[in-house]
Amino acid sequence: MQIKKSAMILGSIFALASFSTHAATEITFWHSMEGPLGERVNEIVNDFNQKQTDYKIKPTYKGAYGESMNAGIAAYRAGQAPDIIQVFEVGTATMMFSKGAIKPIQEMSEEAGNPIDPKNFVPGIAGYYSEPNGKLASMPFNSSTPVFYYNKDMFEKAGLDPNSPPKTYTQIHEAAKKLKEAGIECGYTTAWPSWVLVENFSALHNLPYATKNNGFDGLDARIELNKEGFVKHFKFLNEMAKDGTFTYGGRGDAANALFSSGKCAMFTGSSGSRANFSKNAPFKFGISTLPYYDDVPGAPQNSVIGGASLWVFNNKSPEVNKGITEFFQYISSPEVAAKWHQDTGYVPVVKAAYDLTKESGFYDKNPGTDVPFIQLNVETTDESRGVRLGFLPQIRDIQDAEMENIFAQKVSVEEGLENMQKRANELLQRFENSNK
Repeated sequence: MQIKKSAMILGSIFALASFSTHAATEITFWHSMEGPLGERVNEIVNDFNQKQTDYKIKPTYKGAYGESMNAGIAAYRAGQAPDIIQVFEVGTATMMFSKGAIKPIQEMSEEAGNPIDPKNFVPGIAGYYSEPNGKLASMPFNSSTPVFYYNKDMFEKAGLDPNSPPKTYTQIHEAAKKLKEAGIECGYTTAWPSWVLVENFSALHNLPYATKNNGFDGLDARIELNKEGFVKHFKFLNEMAKDGTFTYGGRGDAANALFSSGKCAMFTGSSGSRANFSKNAPFKFGISTLPYYDDVPGAPQNSVIGGASLWVFNNKSPEVNKGITEFFQYISSPEVAAKWHQDTGYVPVVKAAYDLTKESGFYDKNPGTDVPFIQLNVETTDESRGVRLGFLPQIRDIQDAEMENIFAQKVSVEEGLENMQKRANELLQRFENSNK
């Protein structure tokens, strides 16, 4: 009798173990969020894992965007790809043309019987991450857009109105002169120079960045930067560099430290930097819209997205894909997306998250935090919906290098733009040839 009872207990234990093994389908998730942003990602994952027992998301920080994407591609070639990988927006064309490597997320969710509806997302964001057939290729997640930050304490010191930030480049120049007179070392700087000063500049002023509708309509797209609008823009910035009112702060987000440390008074950078500034900046700061030139008809048009989306590698089991779909539905729910937006400064990627945030009074209590959504919630044109080109990370490096030469007075503006265009188009020719 005792043996029979023990056998029953062991049978129950094995049954529970078998159930637990089935219930805890593990899903690997490689991302590039560190510091406060990494903490928020872990919170979202932990909440999802605790709300259900069928799936367990395992997040892993894999370095900066470029490092993570390269690691993901290498892992796929070695047959060890993660299930989900976060890829910055400039890697979109590379991922879309990675033949056979990617499982489009809308197709995946439909096969899982739990369709993700692109109509729930902000149109400009969904459109950027969609295939030509209109279906989502990747999952919008941490979409950002550049905004204008300014140090209110420094504005007061210089006799500037801390509640009335400059709106145009001309006004920025005037404010920077007063800040310099007040003994402030750095008037204006920017993070992500190519993203802010080239890509977003062209969108805000409705200027084409490249042929083929900025690359959306074909592999044979080529960059066009030697136009009057770009020449005028960089000549203006170069004059500011010469008189010490504009400081080139380095590539990527290197200039973030110039603002958060209190060295630079005005700064353009990712809306997603707000979480870090809120935690670490030892001063009061404001958020406003990107600067533009008010003599350009129709400006400002709209800004373009940055940040990243989540991609799913192909050839995963139906159970894994089902779990990924549930996770994606969870992170795009209005409540979760609204909290992510409020905590980080990233754009609410689903429209309902913006509505929920507005109804809560968050924007009234935190002026300027609705700027990213306002800048993006505009009907785009072929010139303003963003840039989708192969080798875009490398093209940005080329543009940054030429900007460094321009602002160091090593080359003229015209020469620098011509070099940007020539070197970038050589890369685009290579990308076209390799993906025909």
